[in-house]
Amino acid sequence: MQFIASLLALASFVAFAAAESHTITFTNNCGRGTPMLISQTGQVLSTGGSFTSNGPSYLQTGGCGLNGDFCTTVETTLVNPTSAGAGSATDVTLIPDHEFSVTSGFGYFNGCDGTGFDCTSANCPGAFTDPTNGLIVSCEADNVDLAITFCD
Repeated sequence: MQFIASLLALASFVAFAAAESHTITFTNNCGRGTPMLISQTGQVLSTGGSFTSNGPSYLQTGGCGLNGDFCTTVETTLVNPTSAGAGSATDVTLIPDHEFSVTSGFGYFNGCDGTGFDCTSANCPGAFTDPTNGLIVSCEADNVDLAITFCD
């Protein structure tokens, strides 16, 4: 349980070395809402523009808390691997106080192209619904980027 809690804390940690560059892009096909990229400390890093960093993200449709509470949330850590299995990791969380709000998905590009995950309904197989389940999508490529899409 401690490992899972640590892993989830790591998933929202904003860290990258000066030699690294990871860009997150957003596509909002919902026709409403504001994409939000939030740091582990609760700082708003982006409201829709491409951003070179990482952290939890969600589409603010009016009912989300600052950390994506009450919304579908994509969590990511984008880092160059320093050893096998220590690269980038991304997931979708519906762990309460998070809940399904809009279809959300992600995919890596500029490395691990075609690797990602889509959450298209409240019954989203693969999304974390508690700290012990869910799919973490990894990428072991240096300087990988991430595209997050809402309402695809």
